[in-house]
Amino acid sequence: MLDVQNQRDHRNVAIDKVGVKNIRYPITVLDRAAGSQQTVASINMFVNLPHQYKGTHMSRFIELLSEYSGNINISNIPDILEEMKSRLDAESAHIEVEFPYFIEKAAPVSKAQGLMEYAIAFRGSLNGAGMDLVVEIGVPVTTLCPCSKEISASGAHNQRGMVRLAVRFKRFIWIEDLIQMAEMSASSEVFSLLKREDEKFVTESAYQNPMFVEDVVREVAVKLSADPNIVWFTVDSENFESIHNHSAYAFIEVDKREPGD
Repeated sequence: MLDVQNQRDHRNVAIDKVGVKNIRYPITVLDRAAGSQQTVASINMFVNLPHQYKGTHMSRFIELLSEYSGNINISNIPDILEEMKSRLDAESAHIEVEFPYFIEKAAPVSKAQGLMEYAIAFRGSLNGAGMDLVVEIGVPVTTLCPCSKEISASGAHNQRGMVRLAVRFKRFIWIEDLIQMAEMSASSEVFSLLKREDEKFVTESAYQNPMFVEDVVREVAVKLSADPNIVWFTVDSENFESIHNHSAYAFIEVDKREPGD
């Protein structure tokens, strides 16, 4: 049958990224406690297209994804990118895998168990400059306003927030370690299940540990900067304010790599 994609294109325009987006696909990822975890990901896969080709072979992305669906993790993203380049005869390959990740978490006092959901993304690229892999996480937290605590005769306003990390690293890193790092940098963790004694503990703990968004990103940055495995990171924190009609926000980027790394 005629291969239209391989026909010559005469416009002399190369395409940086061409491929498939928003593939909803069941995958299995590494889980430190259970060994593995099944979840559903939204996946984007792209390669470059030289100027002389009319199109790429979209079906090959899906074929490759089917072969790896039972085991997609930080460690084998480089293998997937190498296969994409090889099968599609490309000079660069890119993959983005976004999925919910669940951790069974015990309430602080009653120890009642509940599942917490975290937003995770793997973003990988392979080209002439080498391999690039970024892991991103989104972690819900609680913050209590230091200013409100200081100026109020009683109580202080608090709010739920979201801490987002993106990291580049030298060796394998567990998602759970990054989540814990973010949770330990806020006024309090967030739990899916709290009994009355747990709620008392959480609100009182947050009151004793007030945090601005600036405090949260600085606390995370200190922890990530001290980890020799992390070579680059961004961290941002957004508070969904409870007494304002806006969010409070802070962002830090740190590149620990030497020139030429």
